Amino acid sequence: QVTLTESGGGSAQAGGSLRLSCTASGDTWSLNSMGWYRQIPGYEREGLAAVWLAYGEPFYDESVKGRFFASFDKTKTTAYLQMNRLAPEDSGMYFCTADPVKMASAAGTLNYRYRGQGTQVTVTV
Repeated sequence: QVTLTESGGGSAQAGGSLRLSCTASGDTWSLNSMGWYRQIPGYEREGLAAVWLAYGEPFYDESVKGRFFASFDKTKTTAYLQMNRLAPEDSGMYFCTADPVKMASAAGTLNYRYRGQGTQVTVTV
């Protein structure tokens, strides 16, 4: 069993940055991938990024490539999502997810086994 604890959400002005953190605890040795998706009111959930933990290799959805950067610090069993050039349309709930088997892919994050509690991101003009 794995527990994911998120932090780092909050408010930012358009054009600004935020960094989300997600710390895994429990059977973290079992994890293969960690990632992020968001839920914006009125829209479908959107997979953003995932990291293949064994190699630290990130994979992105095209919609955020070049603006969002995912990483994993194995010494802290913590994944990060650095979000730059934020826009009001980035506002929503952001969820960290992890899976012991599934490959790292942005779309795949929607179906990972474990999920954090979510953190709100609000971007204002």
